[in-house]
Parts: sequence; C-alpha cells; structure tokens
Amino acid sequence: MKWSHVASARDILTREQGAIVKDWGGKLPIALVYPNTYHVGMSSLGFHAVYRLFNGYADLVCERAFWQSGFDADDPVLSIESQRGIADFRVIAFSVSYEMDYPHLVGVLRQAGVPIRAGERDEDWPVVIAGGAAVSANPLPVADFCDAIVVGEAEEVIGPLAEALRACVREPRDALWRALARVPGVYVPHLSPGPPQTVQRQWVRVLDDYPTSTVIHTPDTEFGGIHLIEVSRGCGRGCRFCMAGYTTRPKREHSVDSILEQARRGLAWCDGIGLVGAAVSDYTQIDVLADRLRRMDARLTVSSLRVDPLSEPLLRALAESGARTLTMAPEAGSERLRQIVNKGITEADLLHAAERAAHYRFQQLRLYFMLGLPTETDEDADAIADLCEAAASRFRGRLTANVTPFVPKAHTPFQWMEMAPRQALQARLRRLERRLGRAGIRVKSESPRWTAVQGVLARGDRRLGDVLASLRDTSLGAWQRAMDAHGLDAETYLRSRALDEPLPWSFIQGGPSAAFLRREWERAQRGAPTVPCPPRGCSQCAVCSDDDR
Repeated sequence: MKWSHVASARDILTREQGAIVKDWGGKLPIALVYPNTYHVGMSSLGFHAVYRLFNGYADLVCERAFWQSGFDADDPVLSIESQRGIADFRVIAFSVSYEMDYPHLVGVLRQAGVPIRAGERDEDWPVVIAGGAAVSANPLPVADFCDAIVVGEAEEVIGPLAEALRACVREPRDALWRALARVPGVYVPHLSPGPPQTVQRQWVRVLDDYPTSTVIHTPDTEFGGIHLIEVSRGCGRGCRFCMAGYTTRPKREHSVDSILEQARRGLAWCDGIGLVGAAVSDYTQIDVLADRLRRMDARLTVSSLRVDPLSEPLLRALAESGARTLTMAPEAGSERLRQIVNKGITEADLLHAAERAAHYRFQQLRLYFMLGLPTETDEDADAIADLCEAAASRFRGRLTANVTPFVPKAHTPFQWMEMAPRQALQARLRRLERRLGRAGIRVKSESPRWTAVQGVLARGDRRLGDVLASLRDTSLGAWQRAMDAHGLDAETYLRSRALDEPLPWSFIQGGPSAAFLRREWERAQRGAPTVPCPPRGCSQCAVCSDDDR
C-alpha cells in the first residue's frame, strides 16, 4: 500500500466535520462506494443518507470510498475513515446515480483486486451490492457484477438487508443469495439467469420518519459551506422524459417543522441552507419556509426552481442570501414540444421569471434545454435560440443555455422512443452555438457521442456486462471496440420500440403501470396535457394503489 494514498485519505478526513469513525470490533464492515470522484459523491444527498442509515446500527460500521481518475491499476482503493482497502470489508455497497458511472463501478472492483463478476466470488470475498437511481430503473447492465441490487428508496430496505447480511454474509453464496432475495426490493441476478423474477420497488410513505440532510460537511465539494436538506421527494408534474419523476412517485413532502429542526442543526456548522427536491418551488409551503429560514439568518440556496409557480418570497430570500445565479429548465424552446413532453409552462411564464430575476438583481440566469426530444424539428431547435434571446432582452445579466441531448429512459412514457441520430444532434447543436454566440449568450453542452453511450446503458440488457467487463479505460474508442468485440450495435438499444415489445426492465414493478405509461405515450403523440398528481388531481398512474395494474 502506498503511503501517499493513506496520507491523502487522512488529509480529507481532517477537513471534514461529522464523519463517523467506529471501531471495527464485533461489527459488520461496509464500504460505501460512490463510483465517481469525492467531489461528485459528497455532493450527493442520497449518499449522505445511506451513510447515516448504515451507521445508525450499532453492529455495523460504514466507511466511504470513491473512484479516482488517473489512478494506476495497482493503486489501492481506500476508505476515508480507516484508510483500509475496500477488499478488507465484508460488504461493498455502491451508490450509483448515473449510468455513466457503470464503467467506474467495474474499475473500482478491478483496482481493489476483487473479482469483478459475482459468479467468480465465493464467501471469502466481499458481498457486492448496488443501489441508487440508475440501477433502480434498470439494473441489467451491471447485474453480472453484483450479488444484489436494491430497487427503490434505501430507507425501506436497509433494515431487512442488514439483517440478512448479518445472518448470511459468511455463508456459501447460494445461501446468501437466497436470503437476500427474500428481502423486499432486492434483485439477486444470479438466481435469475433467464427472465428475472418480479421485484417490487420500495418507497417511503412518510418522509418525516426519515429526516434527510447533510451528514458530513467538507469544503471539497460543490456545496461547501451549505447544509443540504431534503424538502420533498418525487414529482407529480408528469414531464414525460423524466425518469426521476416516474420512479420516485408519488410526490411526498417533509413538514415545515422537520425541515426547520434540521436547519437549526445545520446552522451550527455553517450559515448556508440548501433546499433539495425535484422542484423546490412546488413545495406547498415554500413561502412560509423561505420566510422562516431567513428569520433564522440562513443563507438560502435551492436545487431547482420552476417558473410556474414562481414564489416571490423564495426569490426575495435567495436574493437577500446573496445568490447570484437563478436556474430554470424550460426543456424545450417551442410551445409545441413543451406540450408533447407535458412540461406545463409557457413562454410567458419564462419571460415573466426573467423579469423577476432582473428585478431582484441576479447576475446570471441559467436555462436548461434538451435537444432531440421526440418529433423535434430544426424549427423546434431554433426556438431554443428565440426563447433565450427573448429572455436575455428582459434579464440583461449573463444568460447561459445548458443544452443536453435527450436520452430515453426506462419507466417513462418515452421508454419506447428512438434516440435522435447523433448527426442531427450535432448539426442542431452547432447551429445553436453559432446563433447564441453572436447574441452573447453562452452555451454549455454535452457531447452527443457520449450521450449515445448513456442511451445504450439506460435501456441496456445483461449483454452489456461483457462490454463493461472488457473496458480498460473509459474513452469513446475503448467503448466502441468493446461493443464491436462482443457483436453489439448501439442502434439495437437506441432504436424505437413497439408498444407491445417486451422490455428488459419490465420486471421492476411498483412505479406507474405499463398501461398508464402507454396512455401517456399516446397523449404525447397528440400533445395532450396530463394533470399533475395530487393535490391538483390524479392521473391514475397506479403507484398509490393497484387498481390500474
């Protein structure tokens, strides 16, 4: 083991506040691994939540580890808390938020000296578990590497999962797999070599049972000096492209009292409070909450803001807190496309928001758009520039357009849609960059070639395990060579699918019913709106009951 890596982990620990360091004696050691950098992983509130949940058990010890770019193949993967190699832990638990981290998951196992495929590991090796948003939607691309995959929200699963691990972690793998498969919400790939057995997504009914906020404060993250607090989970808006909006239904909220109590604890560490939710401005008591937090002298930030509704007390609180940037997501430039995706906002809504941002003297307005949405034309792409220019004329600060190619995701109404061809995306992106550049509007974009890789992984199957296993670096060239070597074509995954075609991920249940998603697909063809979830109405998606299944 290289002393420099130990020293680096210890240096990180000295800059943190709130890390949980336990003696290993008599405890089950779990390495909680985020398959991306420390900076990215420690920006994830979900990662903090799982760390707290595991360490809430007296007989468990949970320590963090991270993937690092530029590491040599023989460099160790060490935990932050005790600087032990993760192969020394009995359990390696990956928290996977994004499909593009799948190669990192495999790389971490390989670098740690752990056989990467679950079938190659016996009881002398750590048990490998994965959870998180990406694998909850479609776990198949990483199925070969995991003994078990958690589907849904960790709070409902960790208790019975920990019980099964305590009892069977040193048993032969067949016995362990059978024990894990009895835990609701746990998918055990090696008990299902053929079509998988149905797995029911788990979700928390009462959010206040699990207050969720920052556990460890560190300056080495995107949110240094800010205590993050979850205000809500799920979203009832029904944007048809949004995986999170469907896989975390129904929308639930923490109470104002619970949030304020977490804020009081956070303000003992720092003066910044960051509110986290799918759409913070949709929180039903956001005006009251913003006012109460400002009375506590909290410097306020939010993770997301809808332009409808636009909360004046929240805008005022953000401005008073010194926030310089306001972020909104129109998603599409044309009204036609916003109707197809069920975004539910108009150009007038956005321009009004730009005017209010100018009124409160925000210095930057950041707008998020997608290219390649279903039925998009060149005129729809040009409408992004039209909307940005109109917003810039009312805002007069710096305006940035973040443009991302659309990736169809599992468990959404667009799961059957084709991903737009890379050449069309590149042409529209270049055209948009030229026009907005002349208008003095900055464009930040993602590579269509890389988002095509994401598209393959998002709707992939177990055959991709061979591709991921053969990668030795994460370049586009290496990815294409691995696909070619295993006889796989990206178009197999990026193509459109018939509504009656079996989908690899359909064994994951507990979200919106297939019948509801098909109806939403059909409504998208007509540009017909769907009402949001309660309190505004009910679209009968069947998450809250089995009536529509």
